[in-house]
Amino acid sequence: MRLVSAAWPRPGRSPTVLLLLSLLGSCLGLVGAARRPNVLLLLTDDQDAELGGMTPLKKTKALIGEKGMTFSSAYVPSALCCPSRASILTGKYPHNHHVVNNTLEGNCSSRSWQKIQEPSTFPAILRSMCGYQTFFAGKYLNEYGAPDAGGLEHVPLGWSYWYALEKNSKYYNYTLSINGKARRHGENYSTDYLTDVLANLSLDFLDYKSNSEPFFMMISTPAPHSPWTAAPQYQKAFQNVFAPRSKNFNIHGTNKHWLIRQAKTPMTNSSIQFLDDAFRRRWQTLLSVDDLVEKLVKRLDVTGELDNTYIFYTSDNGYHTGQFSLPIDKRQLYEFDIKVPLLVRGPGIKPNQTSKMLVSNIDLGPTILDLAGYDLNKTQMDGVSLLPILKGASNLTWRSDVLVEYQGEGRNVTDPTCPSLSPGVSQCFPDCVCEDAYNNTYACVRTLSSLWNLQYCEFDDQEVFVEVYNITADPDQITNIAKTIDPELLGKMNYRLMMLQSCSGPTCRTPGVFDPGYRFDLRLMFSSHGSVRTRRFSRHPL
Repeated sequence: MRLVSAAWPRPGRSPTVLLLLSLLGSCLGLVGAARRPNVLLLLTDDQDAELGGMTPLKKTKALIGEKGMTFSSAYVPSALCCPSRASILTGKYPHNHHVVNNTLEGNCSSRSWQKIQEPSTFPAILRSMCGYQTFFAGKYLNEYGAPDAGGLEHVPLGWSYWYALEKNSKYYNYTLSINGKARRHGENYSTDYLTDVLANLSLDFLDYKSNSEPFFMMISTPAPHSPWTAAPQYQKAFQNVFAPRSKNFNIHGTNKHWLIRQAKTPMTNSSIQFLDDAFRRRWQTLLSVDDLVEKLVKRLDVTGELDNTYIFYTSDNGYHTGQFSLPIDKRQLYEFDIKVPLLVRGPGIKPNQTSKMLVSNIDLGPTILDLAGYDLNKTQMDGVSLLPILKGASNLTWRSDVLVEYQGEGRNVTDPTCPSLSPGVSQCFPDCVCEDAYNNTYACVRTLSSLWNLQYCEFDDQEVFVEVYNITADPDQITNIAKTIDPELLGKMNYRLMMLQSCSGPTCRTPGVFDPGYRFDLRLMFSSHGSVRTRRFSRHPL
Protein backbone atom coordinates (compact mmCIF):
# COMPACT_ATOMS: atom_id res chain seq x y z
CA MET A 1 0.00 0.00 0.00
CA ARG A 2 1.36 3.38 -1.00
CA LEU A 3 0.87 6.01 1.70
CA VAL A 4 -1.12 9.12 0.87
CA SER A 5 -0.21 12.40 2.51
CA ALA A 6 -2.76 14.31 4.57
CA ALA A 7 -3.22 17.21 2.14
CA TRP A 8 0.52 17.83 2.18
CA PRO A 9 2.06 18.98 -1.16
CA ARG A 10 5.22 17.35 -2.40
CA PRO A 11 8.39 19.46 -2.12
CA GLY A 12 8.99 21.94 -4.91
CA ARG A 13 5.51 21.56 -6.40
CA SER A 14 3.58 24.34 -4.71
CA PRO A 15 3.95 28.03 -3.78
CA THR A 16 2.86 26.95 -0.29
CA VAL A 17 6.07 24.97 0.07
CA LEU A 18 8.14 27.90 -1.16
CA LEU A 19 6.47 30.09 1.47
CA LEU A 20 7.17 27.44 4.07
CA LEU A 21 10.82 27.27 3.15
CA SER A 22 11.08 31.02 3.57
CA LEU A 23 10.10 30.55 7.21
CA LEU A 24 12.69 27.93 8.01
CA GLY A 25 15.18 30.38 9.46
CA SER A 26 13.77 29.64 12.88
CA CYS A 27 15.01 26.06 12.56
CA LEU A 28 18.03 26.28 10.29
CA GLY A 29 19.75 29.06 12.16
CA LEU A 30 20.89 26.81 14.99
CA VAL A 31 22.21 23.95 12.92
CA GLY A 32 23.71 25.78 9.96
CA ALA A 33 24.42 23.65 6.95
CA ALA A 34 24.39 20.37 8.88
CA ARG A 35 21.82 17.80 7.85
CA ARG A 36 18.89 18.05 10.23
CA PRO A 37 18.22 14.81 12.08
CA ASN A 38 15.22 12.55 11.79
CA VAL A 39 13.26 11.75 14.95
CA LEU A 40 11.22 8.68 15.90
CA LEU A 41 9.05 8.75 19.03
CA LEU A 42 7.67 5.40 20.22
CA LEU A 43 4.91 5.70 22.80
CA THR A 44 3.37 2.77 24.63
CA ASP A 45 0.15 2.81 26.65
CA ASP A 46 0.22 2.18 30.44
CA GLN A 47 3.74 0.76 30.56
CA ASP A 48 5.30 1.05 34.01
CA ALA A 49 8.96 1.45 34.91
CA GLU A 50 8.78 0.39 38.58
CA LEU A 51 7.26 -3.09 38.27
CA GLY A 52 9.43 -4.54 35.52
CA GLY A 53 7.63 -3.04 32.55
CA MET A 54 10.76 -3.07 30.39
CA THR A 55 11.68 -6.69 31.19
CA PRO A 56 9.99 -8.28 28.13
CA LEU A 57 11.58 -5.81 25.70
CA LYS A 58 15.01 -7.35 25.29
CA LYS A 59 15.48 -6.15 21.71
CA THR A 60 14.30 -2.64 22.54
CA LYS A 61 16.75 -2.37 25.44
CA ALA A 62 19.57 -3.63 23.21
CA LEU A 63 18.72 -1.46 20.18
CA ILE A 64 17.87 1.78 22.00
CA GLY A 65 18.98 1.67 25.65
CA GLU A 66 22.34 0.01 25.12
CA LYS A 67 22.99 2.17 22.06
CA GLY A 68 22.21 5.37 23.95
CA MET A 69 20.84 6.66 27.24
CA THR A 70 18.31 5.31 29.72
CA PHE A 71 16.71 7.81 32.09
CA SER A 72 16.09 6.29 35.52
CA SER A 73 14.03 9.23 36.83
CA ALA A 74 11.50 9.95 34.08
CA TYR A 75 8.03 11.08 35.20
CA VAL A 76 4.68 12.06 33.75
CA PRO A 77 2.82 15.20 34.88
CA SER A 78 -0.42 13.23 35.21
CA ALA A 79 -0.91 9.48 35.65
CA LEU A 80 -3.65 9.18 33.04
CA CYS A 81 -3.55 8.70 29.28
CA CYS A 82 -5.14 11.81 27.79
CA PRO A 83 -3.64 14.49 30.09
CA SER A 84 -0.21 12.88 29.79
CA ARG A 85 -0.38 12.60 26.00
CA ALA A 86 -1.50 16.21 25.79
CA SER A 87 1.59 17.12 27.85
CA ILE A 88 3.84 15.26 25.42
CA LEU A 89 2.34 17.08 22.43
CA THR A 90 2.28 20.56 23.96
CA GLY A 91 5.25 20.48 26.34
CA LYS A 92 2.91 21.85 29.01
CA TYR A 93 1.65 20.84 32.43
CA PRO A 94 -2.07 19.89 32.54
CA HIS A 95 -3.03 23.17 34.21
CA ASN A 96 -1.78 24.93 31.09
CA HIS A 97 -3.18 22.67 28.35
CA HIS A 98 -6.41 22.09 30.36
CA VAL A 99 -6.81 18.40 29.51
CA VAL A 100 -7.77 16.96 32.89
CA ASN A 101 -9.17 13.50 32.12
CA ASN A 102 -10.13 11.07 29.35
CA THR A 103 -13.50 12.66 28.49
CA LEU A 104 -14.59 15.35 26.04
CA GLU A 105 -15.81 17.34 29.04
CA GLY A 106 -12.31 17.06 30.43
CA ASN A 107 -10.94 18.58 27.17
CA CYS A 108 -9.67 15.29 25.74
CA SER A 109 -9.58 15.90 21.97
CA SER A 110 -12.41 18.42 22.38
CA ARG A 111 -13.19 21.30 20.03
CA SER A 112 -11.44 23.59 22.49
CA TRP A 113 -8.30 21.42 22.46
CA GLN A 114 -8.32 21.37 18.67
CA LYS A 115 -8.69 25.14 18.41
CA ILE A 116 -6.38 26.30 21.18
CA GLN A 117 -3.69 23.64 21.71
CA GLU A 118 -3.27 21.63 18.49
CA PRO A 119 -1.88 24.55 16.43
CA SER A 120 1.07 24.92 18.84
CA THR A 121 2.01 21.28 19.43
CA PHE A 122 5.61 20.44 18.63
CA PRO A 123 4.66 18.35 15.51
CA ALA A 124 2.77 21.39 14.17
CA ILE A 125 5.90 23.50 14.66
CA LEU A 126 8.11 20.84 13.07
CA ARG A 127 5.92 20.78 10.00
CA SER A 128 5.09 24.48 9.56
CA MET A 129 8.35 26.07 10.71
CA CYS A 130 10.99 23.42 10.14
CA GLY A 131 9.84 21.63 6.99
CA TYR A 132 9.68 18.17 8.54
CA GLN A 133 7.57 15.39 7.10
CA THR A 134 5.42 14.25 10.01
CA PHE A 135 3.86 10.80 10.41
CA PHE A 136 1.47 9.60 13.11
CA ALA A 137 0.19 6.06 13.62
CA GLY A 138 -1.75 4.63 16.55
CA LYS A 139 -3.62 5.91 19.58
CA TYR A 140 -3.77 9.71 19.70
CA LEU A 141 -6.10 10.93 22.47
CA ASN A 142 -8.81 8.83 24.11
CA GLU A 143 -11.74 10.78 22.63
CA TYR A 144 -10.25 11.24 19.17
CA GLY A 145 -12.91 10.50 16.56
CA ALA A 146 -15.88 11.47 18.74
CA PRO A 147 -18.72 12.76 16.54
CA ASP A 148 -19.10 15.85 18.75
CA ALA A 149 -15.48 16.81 18.07
CA GLY A 150 -15.19 16.44 14.31
CA GLY A 151 -15.21 12.67 14.09
CA LEU A 152 -12.54 10.77 12.19
CA GLU A 153 -12.53 13.46 9.51
CA HIS A 154 -10.56 15.71 11.84
CA VAL A 155 -6.83 15.59 11.13
CA PRO A 156 -4.90 17.68 13.67
CA LEU A 157 -2.65 20.44 12.41
CA GLY A 158 0.92 19.33 11.98
CA TRP A 159 0.59 15.89 10.44
CA SER A 160 1.57 15.08 6.87
CA TYR A 161 0.50 11.43 7.24
CA TRP A 162 -2.25 10.51 9.71
CA TYR A 163 -3.21 6.94 10.74
CA ALA A 164 -5.01 7.45 14.04
CA LEU A 165 -7.03 5.02 16.12
CA GLU A 166 -10.60 5.93 16.94
CA LYS A 167 -10.77 6.49 20.68
CA ASN A 168 -9.04 4.11 23.11
CA SER A 169 -6.62 1.21 22.68
CA LYS A 170 -7.77 -2.00 21.00
CA TYR A 171 -5.97 -4.81 19.22
CA TYR A 172 -8.77 -6.01 16.91
CA ASN A 173 -12.12 -4.67 15.67
CA TYR A 174 -11.16 -1.00 15.55
CA THR A 175 -11.36 1.91 13.12
CA LEU A 176 -8.48 4.02 11.87
CA SER A 177 -8.64 7.52 10.44
CA ILE A 178 -6.55 7.36 7.27
CA ASN A 179 -5.88 11.04 6.66
CA GLY A 180 -9.47 11.77 7.66
CA LYS A 181 -11.20 8.76 6.07
CA ALA A 182 -12.43 5.84 8.16
CA ARG A 183 -11.03 2.36 7.62
CA ARG A 184 -12.51 -0.51 9.62
CA HIS A 185 -10.38 -3.44 10.75
CA GLY A 186 -11.62 -6.82 11.90
CA GLU A 187 -10.12 -9.72 13.83
CA ASN A 188 -7.79 -11.44 11.38
CA TYR A 189 -4.33 -11.55 12.92
CA SER A 190 -2.41 -11.28 9.65
CA THR A 191 -4.19 -8.09 8.53
CA ASP A 192 -5.70 -6.52 11.64
CA TYR A 193 -3.54 -6.94 14.76
CA LEU A 194 -3.00 -3.28 15.55
CA THR A 195 0.61 -3.34 16.76
CA ASP A 196 1.64 -5.13 13.56
CA VAL A 197 -0.51 -2.82 11.42
CA LEU A 198 1.32 0.16 12.94
CA ALA A 199 4.65 -1.49 12.19
CA ASN A 200 3.69 -2.06 8.54
CA LEU A 201 2.36 1.48 8.08
CA SER A 202 5.59 2.83 9.54
CA LEU A 203 7.75 0.72 7.26
CA ASP A 204 5.68 1.86 4.28
CA PHE A 205 6.26 5.47 5.26
CA LEU A 206 10.02 4.90 5.37
CA ASP A 207 9.81 3.41 1.86
CA TYR A 208 7.69 6.17 0.27
CA LYS A 209 8.59 9.39 2.12
CA SER A 210 10.50 12.20 0.47
CA ASN A 211 14.28 11.95 0.82
CA SER A 212 14.75 15.70 0.49
CA GLU A 213 13.32 16.55 3.93
CA PRO A 214 13.90 15.22 7.44
CA PHE A 215 11.07 13.29 9.05
CA PHE A 216 9.39 12.96 12.42
CA MET A 217 7.46 9.78 13.23
CA MET A 218 5.25 9.17 16.26
CA ILE A 219 4.09 5.59 16.71
CA SER A 220 1.66 5.02 19.56
CA THR A 221 0.96 1.37 20.31
CA PRO A 222 -2.04 -0.08 22.16
CA ALA A 223 0.23 -2.29 24.27
CA PRO A 224 0.25 -2.95 27.13
CA HIS A 225 -3.18 -1.35 27.69
CA SER A 226 -6.24 -3.53 28.30
CA PRO A 227 -7.77 -5.70 26.90
CA TRP A 228 -4.23 -7.16 26.79
CA THR A 229 -4.73 -9.20 23.62
CA ALA A 230 -1.42 -10.78 22.68
CA ALA A 231 -0.47 -11.91 19.20
CA PRO A 232 -1.15 -15.66 18.75
CA GLN A 233 2.53 -16.61 18.85
CA TYR A 234 2.97 -14.92 22.24
CA GLN A 235 -0.13 -16.08 24.11
CA LYS A 236 1.79 -18.83 25.94
CA ALA A 237 4.70 -16.60 26.98
CA PHE A 238 5.57 -15.86 30.63
CA GLN A 239 3.43 -18.66 32.06
CA ASN A 240 5.53 -18.69 35.23
CA VAL A 241 5.51 -14.90 35.68
CA PHE A 242 3.44 -13.21 38.40
CA ALA A 243 2.89 -9.62 39.46
CA PRO A 244 5.84 -8.51 41.63
CA ARG A 245 5.31 -9.04 45.34
CA SER A 246 6.87 -5.69 46.26
CA LYS A 247 6.86 -4.50 49.87
CA ASN A 248 3.73 -2.47 49.16
CA PHE A 249 1.90 -5.36 47.49
CA ASN A 250 -1.34 -6.46 49.15
CA ILE A 251 -0.89 -4.30 52.24
CA HIS A 252 -3.18 -1.71 53.78
CA GLY A 253 -2.38 1.89 52.85
CA THR A 254 -1.99 3.24 56.35
CA ASN A 255 -2.11 7.04 56.83
CA LYS A 256 -2.92 7.63 53.18
CA HIS A 257 -5.76 9.36 51.38
CA TRP A 258 -9.12 7.72 52.09
CA LEU A 259 -9.33 6.27 48.57
CA ILE A 260 -6.24 4.17 49.28
CA ARG A 261 -7.42 3.26 52.77
CA GLN A 262 -10.75 1.90 51.42
CA ALA A 263 -9.03 -0.92 49.54
CA LYS A 264 -9.70 -4.31 51.11
CA THR A 265 -6.69 -6.07 52.67
CA PRO A 266 -5.83 -8.82 52.21
CA MET A 267 -7.06 -9.10 48.65
CA THR A 268 -9.15 -12.11 47.75
CA ASN A 269 -7.53 -15.03 45.96
CA SER A 270 -9.67 -14.29 42.89
CA SER A 271 -8.43 -10.68 42.84
CA ILE A 272 -4.82 -11.82 43.02
CA GLN A 273 -5.37 -14.38 40.27
CA PHE A 274 -6.96 -11.66 38.14
CA LEU A 275 -4.11 -9.19 38.55
CA ASP A 276 -1.46 -11.89 38.01
CA ASP A 277 -3.16 -12.81 34.75
CA ALA A 278 -3.36 -9.14 33.75
CA PHE A 279 0.34 -8.66 34.51
CA ARG A 280 1.30 -11.70 32.42
CA ARG A 281 -0.89 -10.66 29.48
CA ARG A 282 0.49 -7.12 29.56
CA TRP A 283 3.98 -8.52 29.10
CA GLN A 284 2.78 -10.74 26.25
CA THR A 285 1.44 -7.73 24.31
CA LEU A 286 4.80 -5.97 24.68
CA LEU A 287 6.59 -8.70 22.74
CA SER A 288 4.94 -7.40 19.55
CA VAL A 289 6.15 -3.89 20.43
CA ASP A 290 9.64 -5.36 20.73
CA ASP A 291 9.27 -6.79 17.22
CA LEU A 292 8.07 -3.41 15.92
CA VAL A 293 11.15 -1.67 17.32
CA GLU A 294 13.45 -4.25 15.77
CA LYS A 295 11.81 -3.89 12.34
CA LEU A 296 12.08 -0.12 12.37
CA VAL A 297 15.70 -0.03 13.49
CA LYS A 298 16.65 -2.59 10.85
CA ARG A 299 14.87 -0.64 8.12
CA LEU A 300 16.55 2.62 9.14
CA ASP A 301 19.88 0.83 9.09
CA VAL A 302 19.27 -0.62 5.62
CA THR A 303 18.28 2.78 4.22
CA GLY A 304 21.34 4.44 5.73
CA GLU A 305 19.27 6.74 7.94
CA LEU A 306 19.87 5.19 11.36
CA ASP A 307 22.99 7.22 12.07
CA ASN A 308 21.02 10.44 11.52
CA THR A 309 17.92 9.44 13.51
CA TYR A 310 17.09 10.01 17.16
CA ILE A 311 14.83 7.33 18.63
CA PHE A 312 12.83 7.99 21.82
CA TYR A 313 10.97 5.22 23.65
CA THR A 314 8.57 6.01 26.50
CA SER A 315 5.06 5.49 27.92
CA ASP A 316 2.15 7.78 28.79
CA ASN A 317 1.90 6.62 32.42
CA GLY A 318 2.81 3.80 34.76
CA TYR A 319 0.58 1.13 36.27
CA HIS A 320 -0.05 -0.83 39.44
CA THR A 321 -1.00 -4.45 40.09
CA GLY A 322 -1.89 -4.99 43.74
CA GLN A 323 0.13 -2.20 45.37
CA PHE A 324 -1.64 -1.02 48.54
CA SER A 325 -4.29 -3.63 47.66
CA LEU A 326 -5.47 -1.67 44.61
CA PRO A 327 -6.11 -4.33 41.94
CA ILE A 328 -5.10 -2.76 38.59
CA ASP A 329 -5.08 0.76 37.19
CA LYS A 330 -3.07 4.01 37.16
CA ARG A 331 -4.20 7.52 38.37
CA GLN A 332 -2.46 7.44 41.76
CA LEU A 333 0.39 9.67 42.95
CA TYR A 334 2.87 6.88 43.71
CA GLU A 335 6.03 6.00 41.81
CA PHE A 336 4.50 2.94 40.16
CA ASP A 337 1.92 5.16 38.40
CA ILE A 338 3.91 8.34 37.63
CA LYS A 339 7.31 6.90 36.65
CA VAL A 340 7.84 5.67 33.08
CA PRO A 341 10.58 4.21 30.88
CA LEU A 342 12.56 6.67 28.76
CA LEU A 343 15.28 5.41 26.40
CA VAL A 344 16.98 7.57 23.76
CA ARG A 345 19.58 6.86 21.08
CA GLY A 346 20.88 9.05 18.27
CA PRO A 347 23.82 11.01 16.84
CA GLY A 348 26.23 12.19 19.50
CA ILE A 349 24.71 10.10 22.31
CA LYS A 350 27.27 7.73 23.80
CA PRO A 351 26.16 4.11 24.30
CA ASN A 352 25.29 2.37 27.56
CA GLN A 353 24.58 5.49 29.57
CA THR A 354 22.15 5.94 32.45
CA SER A 355 21.06 9.38 33.56
CA LYS A 356 19.61 10.00 37.01
CA MET A 357 18.54 13.53 36.07
CA LEU A 358 14.92 14.36 36.89
CA VAL A 359 12.94 14.61 33.65
CA SER A 360 9.29 14.80 32.64
CA ASN A 361 7.43 14.07 29.43
CA ILE A 362 6.86 17.84 29.05
CA ASP A 363 10.55 17.85 28.05
CA LEU A 364 10.06 15.70 24.95
CA GLY A 365 8.60 18.45 22.76
CA PRO A 366 11.30 21.01 23.63
CA THR A 367 14.00 18.36 23.10
CA ILE A 368 12.75 17.38 19.65
CA LEU A 369 12.35 21.02 18.60
CA ASP A 370 15.87 21.69 19.88
CA LEU A 371 17.16 18.81 17.75
CA ALA A 372 15.45 20.42 14.73
CA GLY A 373 17.15 23.73 15.51
CA TYR A 374 14.03 25.62 16.55
CA ASP A 375 14.36 28.57 18.96
CA LEU A 376 12.65 27.34 22.12
CA ASN A 377 12.18 30.92 23.34
CA LYS A 378 9.47 31.22 20.70
CA THR A 379 7.34 28.57 22.39
CA GLN A 380 5.15 28.67 25.51
CA MET A 381 6.30 25.25 26.65
CA ASP A 382 6.84 24.45 30.32
CA GLY A 383 9.47 21.76 29.73
CA VAL A 384 13.17 21.99 28.94
CA SER A 385 15.37 20.42 26.29
CA LEU A 386 17.16 17.22 27.31
CA LEU A 387 19.80 17.78 24.65
CA PRO A 388 22.52 18.93 27.10
CA ILE A 389 22.07 15.70 29.06
CA LEU A 390 21.98 13.55 25.94
CA LYS A 391 25.16 15.15 24.61
CA GLY A 392 26.98 14.80 27.95
CA ALA A 393 27.35 18.46 28.88
CA SER A 394 29.72 18.98 31.81
CA ASN A 395 28.94 21.06 34.93
CA LEU A 396 25.27 21.01 33.99
CA THR A 397 22.84 22.80 36.29
CA TRP A 398 19.54 20.93 36.22
CA ARG A 399 16.10 21.16 37.79
CA SER A 400 15.42 19.52 41.13
CA ASP A 401 11.64 19.21 40.97
CA VAL A 402 8.69 18.56 38.67
CA LEU A 403 4.95 18.91 39.12
CA VAL A 404 2.45 16.04 39.07
CA GLU A 405 -1.27 16.87 39.04
CA TYR A 406 -4.46 14.89 38.66
CA GLN A 407 -8.18 15.69 38.75
CA GLY A 408 -10.21 12.80 40.10
CA GLU A 409 -13.32 11.44 38.41
CA GLY A 410 -16.47 10.07 40.00
CA ARG A 411 -19.98 9.07 39.04
CA ASN A 412 -22.98 11.25 39.88
CA VAL A 413 -24.91 8.12 40.77
CA THR A 414 -24.05 5.05 42.79
CA ASP A 415 -21.68 2.71 40.97
CA PRO A 416 -23.76 -0.34 39.91
CA THR A 417 -20.95 -2.71 40.87
CA CYS A 418 -20.91 -1.22 44.39
CA PRO A 419 -24.43 -0.22 45.47
CA SER A 420 -23.26 0.08 49.07
CA LEU A 421 -21.06 3.05 48.19
CA SER A 422 -22.24 6.63 47.81
CA PRO A 423 -22.01 8.49 44.50
CA GLY A 424 -18.70 10.15 43.68
CA VAL A 425 -16.48 7.09 43.08
CA SER A 426 -15.53 5.35 39.83
CA GLN A 427 -13.38 2.55 38.40
CA CYS A 428 -14.82 0.13 40.97
CA PHE A 429 -14.22 -3.60 41.07
CA PRO A 430 -16.85 -6.22 42.04
CA ASP A 431 -15.46 -6.45 45.59
CA CYS A 432 -16.15 -2.69 45.94
CA VAL A 433 -12.57 -1.47 45.75
CA CYS A 434 -12.62 1.76 43.77
CA GLU A 435 -9.64 3.23 41.95
CA ASP A 436 -10.92 6.81 41.60
CA ALA A 437 -13.21 9.45 43.08
CA TYR A 438 -14.07 13.10 42.64
CA ASN A 439 -11.82 14.12 45.50
CA ASN A 440 -8.94 11.95 44.36
CA THR A 441 -7.73 15.31 43.06
CA TYR A 442 -4.16 16.08 44.02
CA ALA A 443 -0.97 17.90 43.12
CA CYS A 444 2.56 16.87 43.99
CA VAL A 445 6.09 18.20 43.88
CA ARG A 446 8.48 15.38 43.01
CA THR A 447 11.93 16.48 44.20
CA LEU A 448 15.26 14.90 43.33
CA SER A 449 18.57 16.58 44.14
CA SER A 450 22.01 15.56 45.37
CA LEU A 451 20.74 15.55 48.96
CA TRP A 452 16.98 15.07 48.75
CA ASN A 453 14.64 12.52 47.19
CA LEU A 454 11.14 13.55 48.26
CA GLN A 455 7.54 13.65 47.17
CA TYR A 456 5.12 16.19 48.63
CA CYS A 457 1.41 15.95 47.72
CA GLU A 458 -1.78 17.78 48.66
CA PHE A 459 -5.35 16.65 48.01
CA ASP A 460 -8.26 18.91 47.14
CA ASP A 461 -10.66 17.51 49.70
CA GLN A 462 -12.20 18.60 52.98
CA GLU A 463 -9.14 17.39 54.89
CA VAL A 464 -6.62 19.03 52.52
CA PHE A 465 -4.89 15.70 53.10
CA VAL A 466 -1.10 15.74 52.76
CA GLU A 467 1.24 12.87 51.88
CA VAL A 468 5.03 13.18 52.03
CA TYR A 469 7.58 10.44 51.27
CA ASN A 470 11.32 10.11 51.66
CA ILE A 471 11.94 7.96 48.58
CA THR A 472 15.54 7.20 49.53
CA ALA A 473 14.59 5.68 52.88
CA ASP A 474 11.19 4.41 51.76
CA PRO A 475 11.18 3.61 48.02
CA ASP A 476 7.87 1.72 48.34
CA GLN A 477 6.19 4.81 49.84
CA ILE A 478 4.74 2.93 52.77
CA THR A 479 5.29 5.57 55.47
CA ASN A 480 3.70 9.01 55.14
CA ILE A 481 6.03 11.40 57.00
CA ALA A 482 3.82 14.51 56.65
CA LYS A 483 3.32 14.76 60.42
CA THR A 484 6.94 14.15 61.38
CA ILE A 485 8.95 16.07 58.79
CA ASP A 486 10.56 19.42 59.70
CA PRO A 487 7.71 22.00 59.60
CA GLU A 488 9.96 24.56 57.89
CA LEU A 489 10.70 22.12 55.09
CA LEU A 490 7.01 21.28 54.87
CA GLY A 491 6.24 24.97 54.47
CA LYS A 492 8.80 25.35 51.70
CA MET A 493 7.38 22.37 49.83
CA ASN A 494 3.86 23.75 50.21
CA TYR A 495 5.03 27.09 48.80
CA ARG A 496 6.86 25.43 45.90
CA LEU A 497 3.76 23.39 45.03
CA MET A 498 1.65 26.53 45.00
CA MET A 499 4.11 28.24 42.66
CA LEU A 500 4.34 25.29 40.25
CA GLN A 501 0.56 25.02 40.07
CA SER A 502 0.50 28.64 38.92
CA CYS A 503 3.50 28.45 36.58
CA SER A 504 3.56 28.92 32.83
CA GLY A 505 6.49 28.63 30.45
CA PRO A 506 9.68 30.11 32.01
CA THR A 507 8.17 30.32 35.51
CA CYS A 508 7.87 26.51 35.51
CA ARG A 509 11.66 26.39 35.31
CA THR A 510 12.55 28.58 38.32
CA PRO A 511 14.86 27.09 40.99
CA GLY A 512 13.31 24.55 43.32
CA VAL A 513 13.52 24.48 47.11
CA PHE A 514 16.82 22.58 47.08
CA ASP A 515 18.45 24.43 44.18
CA PRO A 516 21.39 26.78 44.92
CA GLY A 517 19.50 29.64 43.28
CA TYR A 518 16.32 29.14 45.30
CA ARG A 519 14.93 32.26 46.93
CA PHE A 520 11.86 32.40 49.15
CA ASP A 521 10.08 35.63 48.29
CA LEU A 522 6.98 36.24 50.35
CA ARG A 523 5.74 38.68 47.70
CA LEU A 524 5.35 35.79 45.27
CA MET A 525 2.67 34.38 47.55
CA PHE A 526 0.44 37.20 46.38
CA SER A 527 -1.09 37.88 42.98
CA SER A 528 -0.68 41.17 41.12
CA HIS A 529 -4.03 42.20 42.65
CA GLY A 530 -2.73 41.78 46.19
CA SER A 531 -4.70 38.68 47.06
CA VAL A 532 -3.11 35.52 48.39
CA ARG A 533 -2.39 32.93 45.69
CA THR A 534 -4.49 29.78 45.96
CA ARG A 535 -3.95 26.27 44.67
CA ARG A 536 -5.25 25.65 41.21
CA PHE A 537 -7.60 22.69 41.38
CA SER A 538 -9.84 23.76 38.51
CA ARG A 539 -13.12 21.93 38.02
CA HIS A 540 -14.00 23.88 34.89
CA PRO A 541 -11.13 23.26 32.46
CA LEU A 542 -12.71 24.62 29.28
